[in-house]
Amino acid sequence: MSEQNSTTAYTTLKSRFQRLSALGGAQAVLHWDRATMMPEGGAQARAEQQATLSLIAHETLTAPETSDLLASARESADALAAWDRANLAEMGRIHRHATATPTDLVSKLSHQKSKTEMIWRKARAANDFAALAPELTNLLGLVREQAAAKASAFGLSLYDALLDGYDPDRRSVDIDRLFTELEGFLPDLLKKVMEKQAGAPKPLPIKGPFSIPLQEKLGRDVMAVLGFDFAHGRLDVSHHPFTGGVPDDSRITTRYDENDFMESLMAVVHETGHSLYERGLPPEWRNQPVGRSRGMTIHESQSLLFEMQAGRSTEFISFLAPRLKKLFNGEGEAWSPENILRHYRKVGPSLIRVSADELTYPLHVILRYRLEKAMITGDLVPADLPAAWAEGMNTLLGIVPPNDADGCMQDIHWPSGSFGYFPTYTLGALTAAQLFAAARGTAGNALAQGDFTPLISWVRERVHGVGSSKTPDEIILAATGSPLGTQAFKRHIESRYLS
Repeated sequence: MSEQNSTTAYTTLKSRFQRLSALGGAQAVLHWDRATMMPEGGAQARAEQQATLSLIAHETLTAPETSDLLASARESADALAAWDRANLAEMGRIHRHATATPTDLVSKLSHQKSKTEMIWRKARAANDFAALAPELTNLLGLVREQAAAKASAFGLSLYDALLDGYDPDRRSVDIDRLFTELEGFLPDLLKKVMEKQAGAPKPLPIKGPFSIPLQEKLGRDVMAVLGFDFAHGRLDVSHHPFTGGVPDDSRITTRYDENDFMESLMAVVHETGHSLYERGLPPEWRNQPVGRSRGMTIHESQSLLFEMQAGRSTEFISFLAPRLKKLFNGEGEAWSPENILRHYRKVGPSLIRVSADELTYPLHVILRYRLEKAMITGDLVPADLPAAWAEGMNTLLGIVPPNDADGCMQDIHWPSGSFGYFPTYTLGALTAAQLFAAARGTAGNALAQGDFTPLISWVRERVHGVGSSKTPDEIILAATGSPLGTQAFKRHIESRYLS
């Protein structure tokens, strides 16, 4: 085929993937609607809409002409500019994932995910795992079927075939090595930190109630400080904090407790980190595969960079504390930066992952990683999940959940079909530690003035602006000078909690 025809094929592919991007954006907004504002009776209709969009996207990706266009474009790939070559490579990766999954399975998965997630919302509220188990079993069966299809196509294990969809080129052998290293030093560090905190002044109580409207104002004010663009996004309420939408239409949710503003605030900071990443992706490649975020390890690194590294830094809390005191009409030493830091840095085993401190959080993730791997391989069935969860919590954290709502039903991931996602939280934490260590000299002091501009500029250049033109590990190495590891995280913990 002539070079001209190959170039035409690539141009046609760009148009096709631009349409697919619009479909993906519609699905993201539908998911946000379902989580925040959809009446219960509309669940089935919304499930049908999402299934239809999934099928349209899948049929477009797997159509014979898409394969032909990819083959033609590859013939002259060397003549393309670097970003276009990377874009073509991403098109191929997306196409491989799509063609590995049969069309009828795409439809079944979409319907079952919607059904299971809606049942989870009721079952968790009622602490009724028995109501969730049958549908979770049905969903797991379909996910395992997809994993088997992808594993066969890619030459991977079942779990790695799913993991590749969330963190490209990552393999469970990499995760096992990193998690083994974490287990090697975290228990000792946790013991030392808890002993030190036991001998230090206890956090003074910060008494509520804290009205929801004031908490909403606080969240929006802090989002603005972080650089969130409200002309291209909004903040709402859901059962589980998340970020959805598209770069030009970002949807953030959180949840509120009138007796505690601190957890909701940091959830907002966390989700704003996700949103800033999406907003900072290269605008000239906005609707192309190469312009997308580079997997969930990088995505989680951005949320944790802002929440854990910068958001709980001494510098930023010194800026935030007087504003909290003024907003909530606080009085006394309880509202001092030092006391607020004690609250945000209090360490100890807890039941809920999203409320966990940064020392114990990886242990929550390791538990979920092991359980979901066992479910995917068939070594664990959902009916046995509560007992396996309790045993794992006792082994890793020394506590046992009093009920399933605060145990194996606390997360939305498995009921929504997201098997293979969980390890990226801790991989993201390791990445965030490396990134902040590299950026701190440039950005650290500005945080004391509530100025996130230097930090945002730093990550925009090295992470956001790269899009998907590099692998996750290439991004980490180029930005920090080191491959992904555990030592920066260990140094961060030692410096923050033991120095």
